[in-house]
Amino acid sequence: MTKNLSMRIAEYIKDLRYRDLDQKTIDETKKRILDSIGVAIGALHEAPYIIARKIASKTRSLGKGSVIWGENFRSSPENAAFANGVGVRVLDFNDTYLSKEALHPSDMIPAIIALGEELEADGKQVILSIVAAYEIASRLADAFSVRSVGVDHVTYIAIGTAAGVSKLMDLPLERIYHAINLATNEAISLRQSRAGELSMWKGCTAANSAKKGLFATLLASEGMTGPSPVFEGEFGFFNVISKQKFDIERFGGLEGEEFRIHRTSIKYWPVEYHAMSAVEASLKLREKVSADQINKIHVKTFTVSYRIIVKDPEKWDPKTRETADHSLPYIIARTLIDGRIWIDSFTNEKVLAQDVRELMKKMYIEVDPEYDKIYPEGIPNTVMIETKDKKTYTETSIYPPGHFRNPLDWRSLEEKFTKLVKEYLKPEKIQSVIELVKKFDSLGNINELTEELLLK
Repeated sequence: MTKNLSMRIAEYIKDLRYRDLDQKTIDETKKRILDSIGVAIGALHEAPYIIARKIASKTRSLGKGSVIWGENFRSSPENAAFANGVGVRVLDFNDTYLSKEALHPSDMIPAIIALGEELEADGKQVILSIVAAYEIASRLADAFSVRSVGVDHVTYIAIGTAAGVSKLMDLPLERIYHAINLATNEAISLRQSRAGELSMWKGCTAANSAKKGLFATLLASEGMTGPSPVFEGEFGFFNVISKQKFDIERFGGLEGEEFRIHRTSIKYWPVEYHAMSAVEASLKLREKVSADQINKIHVKTFTVSYRIIVKDPEKWDPKTRETADHSLPYIIARTLIDGRIWIDSFTNEKVLAQDVRELMKKMYIEVDPEYDKIYPEGIPNTVMIETKDKKTYTETSIYPPGHFRNPLDWRSLEEKFTKLVKEYLKPEKIQSVIELVKKFDSLGNINELTEELLLK
């Protein structure tokens, strides 16, 4: 079997061991498990998540099954991966990785946990699988930007999920190889899901990709073979999608190389990640100036931010929550008006309100070439305000709270979690979930945690 990119990934996944993880890596993984549960439970009222849970309710597992978070039943691992994955993603509040491609690695966590429940895996197995999934998806994002050719970043989510699930199942090398081949072949998702007026599917396509990665691995585990070589072949990824060859030169945990999970950032506010620093700058300005005093707003950002959350006409006239949380003009204006930004900042009433639209008309956004030199290491945004009496105020942020260079500690993460779930979980259950996640690596069966996520 020729050693191609799929085989290199498979060999890494096969060789990775729990002993390769240091305590910091284990701790950061547990933080992302808690954050994923929190943003999902906080989204129980969202229409896409309701639809996904309704579909999952129609299929019950013949085995142990997987909990549909916030419900009173278990479903198949595939349906749980999708339903819970929609929950994790729909508020646009889960973690982010920035490189040549930007993606949300925790989109893969629900699929790994869902199968882990069915397999009655222990916490260490699941942690190792999540680290593996993060590593592969993020290293692919380092190698090539699929959005540059009109393909969505969730393509890498499918491949990363297959890698993580393969580790969870402890598959032999050849079956890991075919899991990667199958997932890659079926992974392509069009970038249209994030262009123009955004639909519900924007918050669902990553969950669907994780489900595809899970299903591909289940097939491979039973001996299904996939197209090979899926990257290098005549009609493979390199010839059809990237139009160039690339490799993954280094992997985390080998020869002292840091795992990529350490370069992922946890969101502190529920907005598209490139806008996070603009929120911090706007909140500082709001302490000095009220919205009714503003005459002009001048914003400096970087090219990737401009292309994703500024350039489309719809970003200046959002009509859905999905468009609004991907609109830099809306996010800045709403933050300046309310002095805060939270889930309820994206209700239909807020999105369509006249006050925010009037303030957006006073805004000008441009790319600063100097800021492009900082990205993706940082996400620089500067917000400058001129008041009606001609005073000017300026704030700049590069590493907002939760950025991997300015990480959230456990206390801050627990505060975010509690704020998200307090409407749905009783205080004693909130504390129980937090404590179970903190000791996740000592759980003999991860169902100890997921049982707490059943609505009883």
